[in-house]
Amino acid sequence: MGHLSQSGGSEGQNICACVHQGSAAARPARGRRRVPPPATLAAVTDAAAPRAADPDGPPPSHRAEGADGTSPRATAPDGAPARTTAGFSDQRLAAFDASIRAMATVLSVDRILQVIVDRVRELVGAGYAALGVVDAEGVIEEFITSGMSRLERSRIGAPPRGHGILGLIIRENRSYRLADLMEDPRRYGFPPHHPEMHAFLGVPVTIHGRTIGNLYLTEKAGGFSEADEQLVELFAGHAAIAMENARLHDQVQRLAVVEERERIGRDLHDGVIQSIYAVGLSLEDVPDLMVEEPAEASRRVERAIESLDQTIRDIRNFIFGLRPQLLDGVEMVEGLAALADEFRVNTMVDVELRAGAEADANSLDPERTLEVLSVVREALSNIARHARATRAEVLVASDGGGITVTVSDNGVGFDPDAPRGLGHLGLANMDARMTGIGGTLSVESSRDRGTRIIAHVPRDPSVGETEDDPET
Repeated sequence: MGHLSQSGGSEGQNICACVHQGSAAARPARGRRRVPPPATLAAVTDAAAPRAADPDGPPPSHRAEGADGTSPRATAPDGAPARTTAGFSDQRLAAFDASIRAMATVLSVDRILQVIVDRVRELVGAGYAALGVVDAEGVIEEFITSGMSRLERSRIGAPPRGHGILGLIIRENRSYRLADLMEDPRRYGFPPHHPEMHAFLGVPVTIHGRTIGNLYLTEKAGGFSEADEQLVELFAGHAAIAMENARLHDQVQRLAVVEERERIGRDLHDGVIQSIYAVGLSLEDVPDLMVEEPAEASRRVERAIESLDQTIRDIRNFIFGLRPQLLDGVEMVEGLAALADEFRVNTMVDVELRAGAEADANSLDPERTLEVLSVVREALSNIARHARATRAEVLVASDGGGITVTVSDNGVGFDPDAPRGLGHLGLANMDARMTGIGGTLSVESSRDRGTRIIAHVPRDPSVGETEDDPET
C-alpha cells in the first residue's frame, strides 16, 4: 500500500516520508475556511502565537480526538486574541529566530525549499523531515527531504503522491501528531528499502487561506510533544511567506528575461535590420551607375562596405551580451579575463584588465563571484552599445574589507541622474545584483568624460566561521 519514503537533500540528508491512503484523484472535495492573509513575518508570528503560547495548558476547544488516539489540530479561529511565545525556552526561541533569518536571506525557489526542510528538522530534533509541495488539486508535485544520503534515497524509488497519512493531512488541512506511525491503520505502507518510522508529526503550510505544502517530521527520541507541534505550526507560517517570496522573485526574474528579449528584438530591428535595409537601397541602382557614373558607383560601394562593417560590430556587441556561460564556475580573475578577451574580440575596443594576486587569494564564494562577473559583463556590454569608447579598463582591488571591481571607459558619458526608459534596465539590474549579495554599486559619469562603474562586495561572511556556526 503507500509509502513513507525518503529523498536526498543538498547536504546529503534526505527523506521521502509518504504514508498513503486512497487515490489523490478520488479524494473528496473539501472546503477551506479562508483566513486573513499574513502580510509580514511578524503578522504570521502573531497569528500563530495562540497555538504556541501555552504548551502545557488545556487543549483548545476546537481540537478533535482521532479514533486511534491521534491528536489532529485545526487552525486557530479567526480573530483569536494575540499572545506571546513565552511558553518556549530561550534556546528554542533562539533556534527559531535563526531559522527564520536563514529563510529570509534566500530567494531561489529550489534553495528555499531545502533550507525550510533542513531547518525544521533541526528545530525539533527530528531524524527525518520532508516538505511536500502540493498543486491546486492537492497532489504532491515536489518532495524535498532531509535526513538520509542520496544513495539511500535512490534505493527507495519515486517520491510519494499524497496517499495515506500524507493524504489525510492534505485533505483535512490540519496538523497530525502520531505516537507510532507503524501502528496507525490509515498508513499506506513503505516501499522496499525504506527505513521504519515511528513518531510522526505533520503540519500544513498555508498562505492566504490556501495550502501550498505540508511539513512531515519523523523519528524523534521520545516522540513529538505538543510544544513541538506548536513550534512547527509557527515555523510553517514563516515558511509559507518565504516560499511565496521566492516564487514572486522567480516570476520577476522571468519577466526581466522576457523584457530583455524584447529589448534585443527592438534594438535589432531599429539598428541592425534597418542598417542592412538601408545598404540594400543604396546598392539598387549601382549597376546603372557603373555605366553612367562609375565614380559615384564606386563611392556607394565603399559606403556600403563601411556600413556593413559597422553592422558586423553591432552584431558582435549583441553576441557579447548574450554569453553568460562564460562565467559559470570560474574564479574572479579568470572570469574577468574571459570577459575582457570576449569583449576585445567582439567590440574591437581596447580593454585592459588590472588585477593583483590578492584578488583570488581573497576570492568570494561561487554565487557572489558569479553576481560580480555578471555586473562587469553588463557594464562592458553598455560600453559596447552606448559609450562610443575606444578604450576600457577593468580594475580589481582587494583588501581585508572586501573586493572592489571598477569598470571605466573614455566614452561619451551620460547623466546618471537622468530618467531612463523601460528598455534601459542595465544599471537597475546591476544595482539589484549587488544589493542581493550585500554589496554596493556606484556610478560616476558626465558628458564627454567617460564612465566609471564601481562594484564593492564585503568579505565573504563565511570566512573564519567554524563548522558549528549556523547557516546564514
